[in-house]
Amino acid sequence: MASTETKAKTDDLAGLEAGLDALDAVEIRRTPVREVLFRKVLPPVLAVTLVLAVWQVLVSAGVADEAKLPPLSAVGDSLADMWLKGTLFEVIWTSVSRGLLGFLLALAIGTPLGLLVARVKFVRAAIGPILSGLQSLPSVAWVPPAVLWFGLNDAMMFTVILLGAVPSIANGLVAGVDQVPPLFLRAGRTLGATGFKGVWHVVMPAALPGYLAGLKQGWAFSWRSLMAAEIIASSPDLGLGLGQLLENGRNNIDLPGVFLAIILILVVGIAIDLLIFSPVERWVLRSRGLLARS
Repeated sequence: MASTETKAKTDDLAGLEAGLDALDAVEIRRTPVREVLFRKVLPPVLAVTLVLAVWQVLVSAGVADEAKLPPLSAVGDSLADMWLKGTLFEVIWTSVSRGLLGFLLALAIGTPLGLLVARVKFVRAAIGPILSGLQSLPSVAWVPPAVLWFGLNDAMMFTVILLGAVPSIANGLVAGVDQVPPLFLRAGRTLGATGFKGVWHVVMPAALPGYLAGLKQGWAFSWRSLMAAEIIASSPDLGLGLGQLLENGRNNIDLPGVFLAIILILVVGIAIDLLIFSPVERWVLRSRGLLARS
């Protein structure tokens, strides 16, 4: 009888080990560039092509008035004009450099703030609701006071970006920390990972998915805040950015220029996501065995 029970336990243990071996043996491979292009790049390209085709059909068929929806050729002429003048990349870089620098500043402020709110109950009770309220407040509301505080300069731009992005980054990290299993924290304390070591080696890696989601949202808020600031607080001293380009098109009743600015703003936002955040997200998933076959 004892030998039968021992054999059964041995079989169960062997089955468990086989299952763990099967999990460890999941094939994790790097996706070929051609497959990435086919699965990640081709679908949005086809979607954009379809939208442009519908746009052109509406204009050509006379369904849409050219005074309200310009033909693609007119938008292309505006793009070619900026290219020939050498101002296209200058305008894009003016906004992108501001947006990225403002996002990095928001990252440096929002990360420790999020950790403080997540780990200290009193701070969470005091600041948590304020962060949630700031996150729901439209960024454009901060432009008038920022202009009065700092004037028409880059400090005003960065202030609007920070007030828009910091709450999103902090709240994303708080949500990630809240989802860390308590077992991880107890295991870390048992192994001596307390204080800063516990935050660096246990809390941050475990909260990484939620934190990354907060970073993506923080970039979206940074970009939106910057565009609002450039549209409203325009000045020659600030240089010509995409938001200013959009406002100039409106002032000059240049509808093709307006649509060109909108398209460029959209393209930059998508490009930052595809070139920065999507690879980081895939790396996180792959490192956790969640992207065995992409």
